[in-house]
Formats: sequence, C-alpha cells, structure tokens
Amino acid sequence: MFQIFPSKHKRIRKESKRTISHLHPDFPHVLCLSEHHLKYLQLEKVHIENYNLGANYCRQLREEGGVAILVHNSPGFSNIDIAQHCKEQDIETCALKLSFGTLNICALSLYRAPSGNFINFLLKLDIILQSLYTPKLHFIICEGININYLNESENKSQLGNLLLSYDLTSIINFPKRVQNTSVTAIYNIFIDVSQLKNYTVSPIINDVSDHDTQLLIISTDY
Repeated sequence: MFQIFPSKHKRIRKESKRTISHLHPDFPHVLCLSEHHLKYLQLEKVHIENYNLGANYCRQLREEGGVAILVHNSPGFSNIDIAQHCKEQDIETCALKLSFGTLNICALSLYRAPSGNFINFLLKLDIILQSLYTPKLHFIICEGININYLNESENKSQLGNLLLSYDLTSIINFPKRVQNTSVTAIYNIFIDVSQLKNYTVSPIINDVSDHDTQLLIISTDY
C-alpha cells in the first residue's frame, strides 16, 4: 500500500508538526506541498520527523508560491531536476521518482497562480511530461492550478485533454473548500486509473490550511 498526501500549506514553517499528526500512526509515504511561501534556505530548515525533502521549487523574484515533495524514510527515491521548465506564477513544479514494491512512480507537485499565463503553463507541462514519460512509469500529479473542477470551463477542458493524452484523469470529485455560498475544488490529483485501479482518495479536514488536504492510497498488488 502506497500513500500520498497532497496539501496546500503556507504555514509549514510554524505548523510542521501538526501537518500530519492527525494521521498517526499510518504516516503517508509522500507529502506533496504547494504554496509553502518559503525561500530555499528557509525550506531546508523545515523539519518534519521521519521525512526528507525530496524535491522542491522556490520563487526567487516574487514572494509566496513554491512547491515541495517530502518523502518518508522508508521508500527509496531520486530527484528529477525540472527547474529549467519553471516560471514563477505560470508553472511552479518539482518531481521525483520512487520505487515501492513493483510500482515505479513519478510524483509531481504543481502550482499555477491565478495571474499566471495558462497557455504557457500548458506548453511547459506538456514538455515536462514528454521528457519523463516511459510506459512503465506511473505518474501521480498533485496540482493546484486554480481551476475549479466542480465547474466546466475552457481551461479545465484544455488541461483535461492534455493530461488525457498521457492517460491521466482527475480523481477528485468532492469540494476542497466550502465557504459561505462558495464551493470549490481547485486542487486535484491526476493518475492513470486504467493502470492504478485499486486506489482510494479521501478529504482530510485540517486547520493549518484554507483548503482541505487529500489522502491517496494505492494498492501495490500489481
């Protein structure tokens, strides 16, 4: 069983211990964080017990933003350098490869600001996926690109068509934030459901982010 825990977390520096404490004792193998709001030196000083910083991207010119992937001590992993494809606000992403049993996984944490250029985001994402794709590698994309997946839109359609060309589909169909009369799901997870058939995904309500996080559990019996 492989577990991945995507989360928006702009208070990770102050709330790192509470980030996953409510999941004790079954801690996820991977934490995908978006909008951590830290610079490189600040992120390196963040300590979550039994987790290593596997991959990250931090803004250098603007404030806020950024993504990171933390890996539990148990699975082996290797960082994938895709920083050359990143552009602040348009596409902020990092990636790593993991081997878990017979499962070879490429995990990507992805963020696009509301003011980012969506066309540039799509072009860069396509280049990244082309460069990483192999038939035996399973993508798990944890993204926050500010598209509400509960509503139909041109941006949602364009992204869906791009990811479908890599056999990736959305698996989040529940709200991530309910606020007054607003119900949104602007953070999502994409996998190949034809290959990773035995999975469950559920919302995790927390008080360290303005969006609920998700817990994805994938069977490794393949």
